[in-house]
Amino acid sequence: MKRHPLTSSRRQFLGRTAAAIGFPSIVPASVFGQNAPSNRITMGVVGWGMMGPGNTNKFLAESDCQIVAACDIDKQHLESALKTINGYYKNTDCRSYHDYREMMAAKDIDTVMLAIPDNWHGVVSVEAAKNGKDIYGEKPLARTIAEQQAIVAAVQKHQRIWQTGSWQRSEDNFRIGAEIVRNGLLGKITRVEVGLPAGHNDFAKTGDKTQVTEPPAHLDYEMWIGPSQMEPYIEARVHKNWRWNYNIGGGQLLDWIGHHGDIAHWGLDMDSSGPSEVRPIQVDMPPRTDIWNTATKYRTEASYAGDITMVIAGGHPDIKSGTTWIGEKGWLHVNRGSYDCSIPEFKKVIKKREGDKVVEAATFPKLGDDIIKTRLYETPGHHRNFLDCVKSRKPTVTPVETAHRSAIPGHLSLIALMLNRPIKWDPVKEEILNDPEATKLLGRPFRGDWKLI
Repeated sequence: MKRHPLTSSRRQFLGRTAAAIGFPSIVPASVFGQNAPSNRITMGVVGWGMMGPGNTNKFLAESDCQIVAACDIDKQHLESALKTINGYYKNTDCRSYHDYREMMAAKDIDTVMLAIPDNWHGVVSVEAAKNGKDIYGEKPLARTIAEQQAIVAAVQKHQRIWQTGSWQRSEDNFRIGAEIVRNGLLGKITRVEVGLPAGHNDFAKTGDKTQVTEPPAHLDYEMWIGPSQMEPYIEARVHKNWRWNYNIGGGQLLDWIGHHGDIAHWGLDMDSSGPSEVRPIQVDMPPRTDIWNTATKYRTEASYAGDITMVIAGGHPDIKSGTTWIGEKGWLHVNRGSYDCSIPEFKKVIKKREGDKVVEAATFPKLGDDIIKTRLYETPGHHRNFLDCVKSRKPTVTPVETAHRSAIPGHLSLIALMLNRPIKWDPVKEEILNDPEATKLLGRPFRGDWKLI
């Protein structure tokens, strides 16, 4: 089905001009019947599956953000989005869109929140940047490295503010752990362990619905597949469970590398670099014909400058979930809700009673400037940081370039596992070296007339 991209050259010109002089385009809230302060940042939300509702609720809670539009190609999801947004504002003002390009062309929308399947990240993000929108997007940055490169180029060309949903950078334990590593308090780092989930989770509770059927009337399945290759409709691999199908997503490896791999890079000061080689160690990969065909257990090793080895693993009990940096003087581990370090002065131990037992838990210390010479980016909250940067035009804590680099070890790991051989990578030129077959896997062909433009 041929689709023609919408254009709005005048609005693009105005958006670029506003960015060039350092001001975002802000529409007074009075335009939308609100009594709250003027100069609100207007937002459209795209996608109402797993991350869309949570992100939207975060932005609804910010007084200087006005959500004015919602877009989804599932009518039931769209109705839920409108009910949530209109219910919060106690009106019926939120506009609905089926085609994201119509939303991007709207002149009264300053920013967009994108919570969509990986196969859509590239084309939607590029369209948003072209239309002068600042973007809050989910991780990984895109389904392939080539699509990520296109997003980076578009965001830079159109001078857009970008925040990636790698929200761990806005949590104190992750930031302080990375600061301790960055300041050399563990000595020279020799090894980093990135522990990710394994297996498949039936998020949509449809794992038993594995037969080919006609798509439901409320879902535009042709549009849902979008630039990916057409496959018969099977409910078990659509909403939320698209992660387990390589035609759409990248499994646990790509779903999580933008979290724990991102934190590993932060501590190593590798936000602008990457590995030189990725080696496959082990993988359990279902047949490509399976409904859920992404790796269920995997392990790779990546080489970084300074003789650092990064282990990326899912389903291996010797690699703890989260990020662990190992240096000459000791180790430090961070995960969601936890922190631990082998060096006593760099952790606090609290005792608490659980039933009849007294248990100890490690918490992160707040170290002074006499110890931490290099401070990392501290935010008042991930969503708040995005809005602040839309106003200031300063980079967010997870800008597009960082998201791109953080996901590359995951993409290269997947290529290495699929081909069962090491992949040599030039982190400056962003090229796979001396391997034409692997190079082809940096991108994937788009279906029909879909393209990155």
